[in-house]
Amino acid sequence: MTAPPAPVRGVIFDKDGTLFDFSTTWEAWAAAFLRRAAQGDEARAERAGAAIGFDLLRARFARDSVVIAGTPSEIATDLAPHFPDLSRDALVTLLNQEAARAPQAEAVPLAPLLTGLRARGLALGVATNDAEAPARAHLEEAQVERYFDFIAGSDSGYGGKPRPGQLVAFCEQTGLGPDAVVMVGDSTHDLLAGRAAGMRSIAVLTGLAPREVLAPLADAVLPDIGGLPGWLDGIAAL
Repeated sequence: MTAPPAPVRGVIFDKDGTLFDFSTTWEAWAAAFLRRAAQGDEARAERAGAAIGFDLLRARFARDSVVIAGTPSEIATDLAPHFPDLSRDALVTLLNQEAARAPQAEAVPLAPLLTGLRARGLALGVATNDAEAPARAHLEEAQVERYFDFIAGSDSGYGGKPRPGQLVAFCEQTGLGPDAVVMVGDSTHDLLAGRAAGMRSIAVLTGLAPREVLAPLADAVLPDIGGLPGWLDGIAAL
């Protein structure tokens, strides 16, 4: 007889494409960054955009863009040939500066959702491949930073996804076992990190990856994080 799943006591979220709608946030960021870095040279900005899977004229990302799940360092590596006048560190700094200014569109109203999850006694975390400083700026702008017990970026000392370091650190900080934690994200990097950490993983469709890509790696696929309370109720009823 199969044992019932462990009760969920913690949830760790990806940020971009999960807490916040990916396209609204990062399409505006990419256009602003590329034009700033290219110093008004539109053709150069377009070529650099193509290198990171972004069509500047259409303001649209390709589904395999490095920006979707990559770290600032990885994005800077792909951009570097187009900006030989900037060091790699300078590119990362510029990426993070523009990221902190990027407009945030909540995937669902976050404060009510997070209030409800906290009322269930859940520990909450954020694990993002964005840098920690802009991640905290985004959460503070949305007035939800205070709901989280743990916030880690790719530069916080735990590595980036799909490696599980951020998720392991969340468990260590909260004292929870991975079988009691759920990873929620919009990319295969998120789901692979969850699996590597020994957690259940939930995919949401507020990023650019389609259901058919995410479903094989997920325990459940939800339209957005607003469906999480219902999923938790279903797990509790098992």
